[in-house]
Amino acid sequence: MSENTSDTTPNDATLPASEEGYSDPEELTMAQDFPRGTAAEIPVTSNGEIDDQVEHSYNLDLKRSIPAGLGLSQTQITAHGFDSSKEGIIEAGPFQDRQITQQKSGPVVLSEEPRSTAIEKFELVRRWSLNTYKCTRQILSEKLGRGSRTVDLELEAQIEVLRDNKKKYENVLKLAQTLSAQLYQMVQTQRQMGDAFADLSLKSLELHEEFGYNAETQKLIAKNGETLLGAINFFISGVNTLVNKTIEDTLVTVKQYETARIEYDAYRTDLEELNLGPRDATTMPKIEQSQQLFQAHKEKYDKMRSDVSIKLKFLEENKVKVLHNQLVLFHNAISAYFAGNQKQLEQTLKMFHVKLKTPGVDAPSWLEEQ
Repeated sequence: MSENTSDTTPNDATLPASEEGYSDPEELTMAQDFPRGTAAEIPVTSNGEIDDQVEHSYNLDLKRSIPAGLGLSQTQITAHGFDSSKEGIIEAGPFQDRQITQQKSGPVVLSEEPRSTAIEKFELVRRWSLNTYKCTRQILSEKLGRGSRTVDLELEAQIEVLRDNKKKYENVLKLAQTLSAQLYQMVQTQRQMGDAFADLSLKSLELHEEFGYNAETQKLIAKNGETLLGAINFFISGVNTLVNKTIEDTLVTVKQYETARIEYDAYRTDLEELNLGPRDATTMPKIEQSQQLFQAHKEKYDKMRSDVSIKLKFLEENKVKVLHNQLVLFHNAISAYFAGNQKQLEQTLKMFHVKLKTPGVDAPSWLEEQ
């Protein structure tokens, strides 16, 4: 097979019939008459490689056939199999399956709702920053001795007594917890000693009675110790509720009152400074605004002062009632235990409705209690 060395034009490039596979002259004539595009006419050399010169000419024709400005994303390539009678066709044009939508240009308009929300947040941050600055300045001026503060002598004295009592009650609570832990260890030791004496009384016939007496005594003392332990734990529970719940809740209100007092003094000082300055068209709106803020914080301060006074009064009444019962229980239980009066010890617990938890027995559920 020889290589075709004849000149090839873009529209009339052909190959010998033997290379095309046409055996019949009639088929060869039909093939020659069939119009061919430049895209399908790619000459091949004798060794099966594409002629580079003709390939370059093919690429130039392909670029000319695609309209200017048409990108690859808008070009559709339709390829057919080798057995098909149609050659490969490259069609330039937009895809039919994909709709390309372009975003319309124009001014971006923000809705009013996000804008108003942002403004509200900015206003809240601005007010918080201004209030924090005024309160910090008031606190520093009070500590440095340059500023004045509002003092309610009677209320401040009650608050100081409450804080001092809280520290003392916490100390009593800590000591009672230590006593309970030590008593528990002593009860466990006495119970073990009672078991040891009872075991020896069975194995030592000559000391059977002596070991037996000691075993009964240790077991009785351990039982009374468990009763006293129940009374002490009830006392601890009552004092803990008073200190860590009732008094603590009152102190939270006291802290709110002190914060309101600082804000009141800060805006009062601000108003006094504005009143000392000139009064003209520029300063009068600021003075009026400062007067309104001062009045609002004054009302808040008066309300918090009233709340603290009421809570301190109720706390004092509740404290006396709770501690009275707890102290009577603690005294009677301790006295009966060390006097060896088991009957009085049990009556003391029944009087204050103290229920002992039996070792190894779980507490009844709420359904059983119903």
